[in-house]
Amino acid sequence: MDNKVYIVACNDYAEIEEKLTTLMNLMGGMQRFAERGENIVLKVNLLREARPEAAVSTHPLLVAAVARLAKEKGAKPIIADSPGGGYRYNAKTLDKIYHTCGMHEAARQAGIEVNWDTTSRPVSYAAGQLTKHFDIITPVYEAQAVFNLCKMKTHVFTGMTGAVKNIFGVIPGLSKPGYHAKLHDVQRFAGMLLDLAGYLSPRLTIMDAVVAMEGNGPGAGDPRSVGLLLGSENPLALDVVAGEIMNLDRSKNPILVEAERRALKPNRLEEIEIIGADLASVKVPDFKQPQTSARRFGLDPAPWYQRMIEPMFKNAFTVRPKVMWHRCIACGTCIEGCPVEAISFVKERAFIDDDKCIRCYCCHEVCPEEAIGLYSSWLYRLVGPT
Repeated sequence: MDNKVYIVACNDYAEIEEKLTTLMNLMGGMQRFAERGENIVLKVNLLREARPEAAVSTHPLLVAAVARLAKEKGAKPIIADSPGGGYRYNAKTLDKIYHTCGMHEAARQAGIEVNWDTTSRPVSYAAGQLTKHFDIITPVYEAQAVFNLCKMKTHVFTGMTGAVKNIFGVIPGLSKPGYHAKLHDVQRFAGMLLDLAGYLSPRLTIMDAVVAMEGNGPGAGDPRSVGLLLGSENPLALDVVAGEIMNLDRSKNPILVEAERRALKPNRLEEIEIIGADLASVKVPDFKQPQTSARRFGLDPAPWYQRMIEPMFKNAFTVRPKVMWHRCIACGTCIEGCPVEAISFVKERAFIDDDKCIRCYCCHEVCPEEAIGLYSSWLYRLVGPT
């Protein structure tokens, strides 16, 4: 696995075939990544039901284009993912999400299949520093290789969701909240993600940044035209570069902070070779960050007095999720996805108990109606860095 990141301009999904071919040629051609007879999982981002133009999921035209290139080399690609933590990992859920996100059509265009196997397998990863055992979806377990087809998006919990965070989708649906329940602290959660990425070790990562998501991603942000495709053999390297393009301060990216703490390379821009474009020319300086971005993560723990005070002023020092009842349809997705059972129905609408809430924002992430807003105190807005 090298530390090169490749960037190709792609201003419209209509030109995705041509631009993907250009990207793959820079990387040495698809023959470097796909061999005849190999079962390859195209691990897409299928957070929830959302049309492609919402920029919630990997665009189906990119998925179809990658599948065609792999098929040309004799490989057998299949589209797979487990949706967000509020959704049951079953055929009914997958069918709805495949349809709305355009994956049925992508599979049809490429002449491949979508995954219907909703079983999972336990795996061990002795090299994991924090997490040494995972439960992963069966198609990934059985594949000869995984192509990590991620989306450039902000994330209210982890700052951004890109190559490393996308790998969390190999954990089956309602198992995901358990990781949030055990790993309240975002730095520990980032450590788990790095362990999972180390286990999975995707052979190829391609980031869909033609239209990205800014603001309160990963499910309720705003589409933002960036006009890029990024590729790498190293998901961490790709995230370093993507964070620069998104103008995300590395101190607000817990995955990079944790990678530096572990001395995991590359975690800084100077350790990466960028090929295909000048980074300065593709940066988006006004990329809108999540409302939670006032948080900073560091290699040293917060001072003792800060750790003592913050729990007593939880609402003042954090952004809290709150249900907008006029939008809530009482579907129960947020209740299913809450790792600490902080949400219940009150007067036939969802209600979040602030005292129980651990600020993981899973409810905000998976709500299909975008009915959960984020609210910050005047003190948080005053003292939080911009």
